[in-house]
Amino acid sequence: MHKFTEEVVDDLADKLLIGLTKEENKMVLDEFEKIDADIDKLNAIKGLDKVEPMTHCLDDFVYELREDEVEESVPIDDLLQNCDDYVDTEIKVPKVVGNESV
Repeated sequence: MHKFTEEVVDDLADKLLIGLTKEENKMVLDEFEKIDADIDKLNAIKGLDKVEPMTHCLDDFVYELREDEVEESVPIDDLLQNCDDYVDTEIKVPKVVGNESV
């Protein structure tokens, strides 16, 4: 079984370009320990490997698609009135993901 270590977590964080502090790395390792403990509990259930997985959480689920109904759309100019900043028909939003070292 693969064990997560501080080095493994740091390597994965670097590959994802997120970088972690020592405290964040410890928090991730603590979470993985909890997840591993939960998986161990599941693996301890006898006969679990013989149970067929469910495709939906409700036994009596019936999958029905409704017919498509064509409806008139709201004009784009009316929608853009709700935006603080836009260019043509594209809404400007603040950058939320980035690499600080770039």
